[in-house]
Amino acid sequence: MSLERHLYVGLGSNLDDPQGHVERALEELDRLPLTRRLSGSRLYASRPLGPQDQPDFINAAARLESRLSPLALLDQLQALEQRHRRLRRRRWGPRTLDLDLLLYGGLSLHTPRLTLPHPEMLGRSFVMVPLAELAGSWTLPDGRTIAAVAAGLDGTDLHPVLPAI
Repeated sequence: MSLERHLYVGLGSNLDDPQGHVERALEELDRLPLTRRLSGSRLYASRPLGPQDQPDFINAAARLESRLSPLALLDQLQALEQRHRRLRRRRWGPRTLDLDLLLYGGLSLHTPRLTLPHPEMLGRSFVMVPLAELAGSWTLPDGRTIAAVAAGLDGTDLHPVLPAI
């Protein structure tokens, strides 16, 4: 039995060359300990969630396999954010890199640091549309597929930027 777990990470950036930050982070995910990037979605441009006095975002999703526990992987993702000079000044504010652990196998988890599946992803087209490219047939705990959730969202402000990498 393999100890590797398939999981999905959402990526976003809207500061200091956002496209470059997301592209580099997609590559750097493949270098995390005991982790391998299997695929990445296209990049998408989207309006910011929350305060509108900031630049548009570049978003993507990545499919990984990892032998790390959810919290160990979260630590690695946050360390990668810090290498990209991430500052947490205000909720939903501008950032050089935001990495969210969206799904970790079929695990449901609720801890003070981490909730899986990601509790806010279902209403966000900038998360669900890229995720649907990689895991459209994935069945969520409520029985819906990721593709069905993505199709039901208003994605009018979401625009593809690049082909999948």
